[in-house]
Amino acid sequence: MDGKDAGELEPSNEVDDPSAMLRRLEAATNAHDLEALTDCFAQDYENETPVHPARGFRGRHQVRLNWQMIFDGVPDLRARVLRSVTAANEVWSEWEMSGHRRDGVRHLMRGVVIFTVEHGRAVRARFYLEPVDARDSDVNAAVAATVGTGP
Repeated sequence: MDGKDAGELEPSNEVDDPSAMLRRLEAATNAHDLEALTDCFAQDYENETPVHPARGFRGRHQVRLNWQMIFDGVPDLRARVLRSVTAANEVWSEWEMSGHRRDGVRHLMRGVVIFTVEHGRAVRARFYLEPVDARDSDVNAAVAATVGTGP
C-alpha cells in the first residue's frame, strides 16, 4: 500500500498548478460527481468562513456531507468560475452557483473562495460565497442598516 486511503483517486498530473484543481472542482460540481468533487480536497482540509465563523469546519468528510445535501437540495445546480488568479499555491476564485431548490425557489449564490492547494488538492479555503440578496434596498439603506442608523 502506498499510504493513500482505499478508493482515493490520484490527483491530476498538474499537481503544482492550483488552477488545475479549480478546473477539476468546477467540472465535478457541474457533473454532480460527488466522488470527483470530494477528491479535490485533502483529508485534513480546513474551511474558514470569516463572515460566519461558526460555519468553519475541518475534514474531507464534511465536504462530502455538505455537497451531498447541496446536490440533493438543488438538483439542477450549475457552477461557474467567473474569474480566477493563481499565485504560488493559492487560487483566488469568483464563483456563481445557480439552480432551483426542490421547492421550486431559485437558488443563486455568488462570492469568492480562496483555496490553498498542495499536491493537487485543496488543503484550506477562505470561503465568502453567499446567497444573493434580491431585495430592492439601495446602497444607502444597506449601509444605514449595517451601522444601525436606518429604519
